Amino acid sequence: MNKQIRRLGIAMIALFTILFAQLNYIQVFHQKTLNDDPRNSRKIVEEFSRPRGRIISADGTVLARSKKSKDQFKFQREYPEKDLFGQVTGYFNFNFGATGLEASYGDELSGQTPEIDIHKLADLFVDNEDVADLTITIRKDVQQAARDALGNQAGSVVALDPRNGSILAFWSNPSFDPNPLSTHAKSASQVKALLEAAPSKPLLPKMYRELFFPGSTFKVVTGSIGVDDGLVTPQQPVYPVKTSYDIDFTNDDLSNFGGEACGGALFDILRVSCNSAFAEMGDKTIGAQRMVEGAERFGFNQRPPIDLPAAASSKFPTEFPKNQGNGPIARASIGQGDTSATPLQMALVAAAIANQGTIMEPHLLAKLTDTDGRTLHSAETKVWKHAIQPAAAETMRQAMLGVVQSGTATRLAIPGFEVGGKTGTAQLGTEPPKSHAWIIGFAGKQGQAPQVAIAVIVESQPGVSEATGGRVAAPIAQAVMAKILQTQG
Repeated sequence: MNKQIRRLGIAMIALFTILFAQLNYIQVFHQKTLNDDPRNSRKIVEEFSRPRGRIISADGTVLARSKKSKDQFKFQREYPEKDLFGQVTGYFNFNFGATGLEASYGDELSGQTPEIDIHKLADLFVDNEDVADLTITIRKDVQQAARDALGNQAGSVVALDPRNGSILAFWSNPSFDPNPLSTHAKSASQVKALLEAAPSKPLLPKMYRELFFPGSTFKVVTGSIGVDDGLVTPQQPVYPVKTSYDIDFTNDDLSNFGGEACGGALFDILRVSCNSAFAEMGDKTIGAQRMVEGAERFGFNQRPPIDLPAAASSKFPTEFPKNQGNGPIARASIGQGDTSATPLQMALVAAAIANQGTIMEPHLLAKLTDTDGRTLHSAETKVWKHAIQPAAAETMRQAMLGVVQSGTATRLAIPGFEVGGKTGTAQLGTEPPKSHAWIIGFAGKQGQAPQVAIAVIVESQPGVSEATGGRVAAPIAQAVMAKILQTQG
C-alpha cells in the first residue's frame, strides 16, 4: 500500500511540475500573443477602465481625450472637433475596435510601450496615469482652411512639407463625427451601419485609401521619367502639332481636349497639358519598361509608409501585351487607362519635384509626451524614395512654374511666392460627361526650397475640359497653401 501511495505521490508531483512549467511558459513567453488576441476581452475591458492619452493638433487643440463614463466602464473617448479630424483620429469603440490614429498609436495612447514602462518605474510612488499624449503635424486652422475651401463638394485635400514629410492638411469630404461611434451604447453599431451603407462612404478616408484616375497630373511623372532617363530635355524632342495620337487596332484615337491641336517641347506641352504629345512621350520616347520603372521610383505599386492603417497602393500597369498595341501605355502615360492614384500619392509626386527628386516618408506624428510633458519620442525625418535626380527635378520644377505663370494653373498663383503646379481632368466615361478635377503643386519663398506641396481632387464635376482642374481645384489648393505659408511665417 505504501509503495502505491508513494508512486501516486511521485506521479502527482510530476504532473504539478509539468503544469507549473507550462503555466509559466505561457505567461512569460506567450504573454504578448495572449494580450493581442482579439478574443481576449479582459485586455479590452482594461483599456476602457483607464484613461487614454490625448491626441492634440500642432497648434494645441485637443482632438481626442478620455472622459469619465456612467456605465460599466470608467472612461469613454470624446472628440471635441467632431468631423474636422474624424478621418484622422478615427474612433475607439469597445465592440468594433479602433481606426485612424487611435489604431496606429493605440499602445502609446494606452501606455503600453517600453518607453512608458521605464517612466512607470521612475514614477513608482507617484499617482500618475502612465499614458502618452500624441501631438500631430496638422494645425486646426489649416485643416479648417482645407474644409472651407473644398466646401460641400466631394473631394480631398492633402498638403505636406516636402522637406520632411510632415502632413499639414488631410481632409476629405464627406467626413464623419467619431463621437457617436465611440459611445458604449448600442446605438454606436446602428450609426456605424448607416455610415457604412452611405454611397458617399464617409467612413473611408479617401485622401489615402481611395484610388482615382490622376488624369493629366500624371504627366509630371511621365515628363520626369523622360528627363531623368536623358530622353527628354527642355528643347528636345519637339512633338508634332496634332489633335490626337494614333492608337493601334482602332479608329478611336487618343484626342486632345476639345479636339485642340498642340505640340512642341517639354515646357510648352506641360503648360497646355497636351495629351497627344505626352502619349507619344510615354509610348515612343520612353517606352513601357522605363515607364514602369520610373513610376515605381515615385512610389506607384507600393504602399506609402504613412503612420495610418491600410493605406492604398497607387497603381501603374506593369504588363503591356503586344496584341493590345500601344493603347494601354499611351493612356497610362497621361493618367488614364489602368493608372490610378490616391490624393496622397499625387501630393508626394509634387513633393518629389519640390524636394530635388527625393520623397520623404509622410507622417502625422510630431511627438509623443508623457503626462508630465516629457518627450518620449519625436518624429524622425526619413527618405522613402529617390524618384529622380536633382537636375531632373529642377527641370520639372521650372516646367511646373511655367504652368502657373502662363498655363492651365494660373489660379494657383500666390503673390510674393514661387508657385508651380499641374492641373488634371480625369474623364469618367459617364453620360452626361463628368470628370474629376485635379491639381498638384508646390509653393515657397522666392529662391528658397518650397515649404508646401499639395494635391486636390474635386470629384465628379460636370463636363470634360482640361480647364476644369484649373477652374475648380486650383483655387482650393491656392487657399490652403496660402494659409500654410501664412502660419509658417
